[in-house]
Amino acid sequence: MNRLKTTLLLSLLTVLMVLMGSAIGGKTGMVFAFFMAAAMNFFSYWFSDKIVLKMYGAQEIGEHDHPAFYGMVRRLALQANLPMPKVYIIPDQSPNAFATGRNPQHAAVAATEGILRILSLEELEGVMAHELAHVQNRDILVGTIAATFAGAISMLGNMLQWGAMLGAGRGDDEEGTGGLVGSLVMAIIAPIAAMLIQMAVSRSREYLADESGARICGRPLALANALRKLHSASQTIPMQQAQPATAHMFIVNPLTAGSLVSLFSTHPPMEEPDCPA
Repeated sequence: MNRLKTTLLLSLLTVLMVLMGSAIGGKTGMVFAFFMAAAMNFFSYWFSDKIVLKMYGAQEIGEHDHPAFYGMVRRLALQANLPMPKVYIIPDQSPNAFATGRNPQHAAVAATEGILRILSLEELEGVMAHELAHVQNRDILVGTIAATFAGAISMLGNMLQWGAMLGAGRGDDEEGTGGLVGSLVMAIIAPIAAMLIQMAVSRSREYLADESGARICGRPLALANALRKLHSASQTIPMQQAQPATAHMFIVNPLTAGSLVSLFSTHPPMEEPDCPA
């Protein structure tokens, strides 16, 4: 169901981008904006893992540095039939974790010192299985595709706004005014809709990672308990250096936000059942 939902959401992004291209009046602007967004996301896809790991001061460890944690990741990778990823620890007391890397052969998993401190071994195993499920399901690729379309739509929206404003003085009749207002409304609404769809894609992949992670570790209740504990602890100890651009990567949202902002979250609410019982 989550895979179907992702496919439908990506299709909606495609339709929305085509409509924006048509509103501009041709394919040239649409193709230009798409390739600009694709170029930026191509760079992000290939180098974002190094950037985000450096951003959070993640330190790579080996088996001799943290035998229990490293051995757990290796065992889960074998159970998931994945290559052994690089393992990192982030020097932060806020409990969280994420996976990155452009494919399973170049994957990395990272956990904060805080999550290693507050979770039991079974709960930590559930969390790391969730992160390896992201690698297994190629969620980084899916996220990059969604970001490419959303970025292209945002660029088209900016082009449409400028086009509408520059053409505002070309006619004073009612039809011209109506066309201007319609273009401006689409230029504002379409990028917001694209952002919401992109976030919905992220939430659907989180649900899928919960399901796959529970299957990998074989302890769905441990993952569910870990998610509840992490939700509470992350609100008490927020991640100081957390950035909105990377918030979607973490297993729980590292940003503190009110109820209005939570509507635009890339993570599903913790109150909703994420894991199969």
